[in-house]
This record gives sequence, C-alpha cells and structure tokens, in this order.
Amino acid sequence: MSETNESGLEARILSRVIGRERELELALAAVASGRDLVLEGPPGTSKTTMLTAITQEWGIPLLFVEGNGDLTPAKLIGHHNPARVLREDYSAENFVSGPLAEAMQRGGFLYIEEFNRAPEDTLNTLLTAMADRRIEVPRVGTIVAEPSFRVIASMNPYDNVGTTRLSTSVTDRLNRIVVGYQDAQSEERIVALRTGLDDGALAAAIVSDAVAVTRATRDHVAVRQGSSVRGAIDCAAIASELATLRGIASRDGERYPQLILDAMLVALSGRIRLDEAAETTPEAVLTEIWEDRFVLEPAMYAGPT
Repeated sequence: MSETNESGLEARILSRVIGRERELELALAAVASGRDLVLEGPPGTSKTTMLTAITQEWGIPLLFVEGNGDLTPAKLIGHHNPARVLREDYSAENFVSGPLAEAMQRGGFLYIEEFNRAPEDTLNTLLTAMADRRIEVPRVGTIVAEPSFRVIASMNPYDNVGTTRLSTSVTDRLNRIVVGYQDAQSEERIVALRTGLDDGALAAAIVSDAVAVTRATRDHVAVRQGSSVRGAIDCAAIASELATLRGIASRDGERYPQLILDAMLVALSGRIRLDEAAETTPEAVLTEIWEDRFVLEPAMYAGPT
C-alpha cells in the first residue's frame, strides 16, 4: 500500500474515532504488520469503535466473541451439525464453523472481549492459529487463515472478579496497547455527537456538566471503577429530556442543578463500582460529586462575600 493510500486510510478512520489518534496509529501499525493484539483498558474507551472502523475500511468482517466460562474450544472453533452427523456420519460438509474458523476462512478479525475471563484450555486453542495461521480440525482437515486474519483481544485492567491469569504462551503471542480514557474535550465531542446536543447554550451546558461529573467518578476515593463515557452520554440525554419536561431553558436558576443530579442518579448509579472497604453508597458518592460541581466550585470562583 502506498504512503498516500495509508495516510488516506488513517484519515478516514480518524474521522469516525474521536480522541484516539495515537492508539489508532499504533493499532494500524500492529495489524498492518500482521500482528495479533490485546487492547487493555476500561469499558467505553472506543476499542470496539476503532476495530470496527479499521475492518470496515479494509472490507473484512469483525467477529465478536464474549470471553466467559462458557466459551469452550468447540464454541470457538466450530462443531459438526448433530442432525447431519446422525444421517451422514462426520464429514467436512457438516462442519459448522465457529468464530475462530470463520475469521480465518474469511480473513477477518476475531475480537474476543473480556479475554481474561475465558477458560485457559479455550485460549490455548488460539496458540496454533496465532503462531502458524492454521489449525487442524478433526474430520475436517487443515483450515488455513487468509492473510488479513488477526486475533484481537480486550481486557479491563480494573476488573479482577472472575478473571484468570493469562499464560506466558498466550501473552507472548500478543502485542499490547493500553487504551485509557479520552480527554475531557474529546469526551464532550463524543457526547454531543451521540446525543445530538450540539446546538444552543443549554445543550452545551448539559454536555459539559455530564462529562465533568462522569469523569469525577473515576477519581473519587471511594470508587474502584468509575463510569465510562457511555454514562456521560446517558446522563446528558436524560438531562435534556428532563429539561424539556420541566420547562428549563437555561443553566441559570435553582432548578438546573437539581436536573443534573437527577440525571446523574439515573445514569451513573449503576455504572460505578465502589471500593470494597468504602462505607457509602453510589447515590451518596454521586451527590458528593454533584455538590463539588454545583456548590463548592461556584462558591470558590465567586470568591469571598
């Protein structure tokens, strides 16, 4: 691919992914060089969006698999159709490809979310596919991967419940990119885009406040894992609808702060994970964050009376 085409590809993908220039460049370099990849970061940090944009530009499929205790090697690779086996016995013709076999045959990306939740024996079935780009399937034969086949994994570094430690054999075959949260400006652009709140002073205020309080959940001392930008999107959308229902037309006035608090409680209380030692509730944490935003900050900027 020429340098001009490569830069054009990156520009088209970047137009669909906000605030991910560096990570996208690294991901493109890894997959374009034929490497498999693990994206490590909390939910809602555009990992899936990046992969979707890349595969759509390349014109190849993106096959999703959820890593969990029920993901067996047979579910990953494929199985023989039981009804046809009873009629015809085992054969290559009655083999039903699983996501791994399909991704190899179609030259797509096999994207395994929550990678470290999958059983070790299931992950070990990926070793040959990653190392040799081929797998041997009993009664079927050899499945050879198309050149664009990649294994992409994602993991949440904040979640250690129900996860397993990855073996050296697996991690040695994966390159790693750490994907953190976008900056506040990028998250405001995402929220405005996803909610359509991109016109007028009230819309701008709702977007700004929703992003600010959502980001504050990630730094609170009692919170183990804060909300992703998805929480800010929902908070802004709910706040906008509440503003319409309550006839609130501007950020000024006593009713607007209550509007944001109500939207926060609905959108964020189920998304934050408290520290196990914290003697508090999600509602109390969110109320404290709200007070910092709407009581302490205005008083600080107003100065002494």
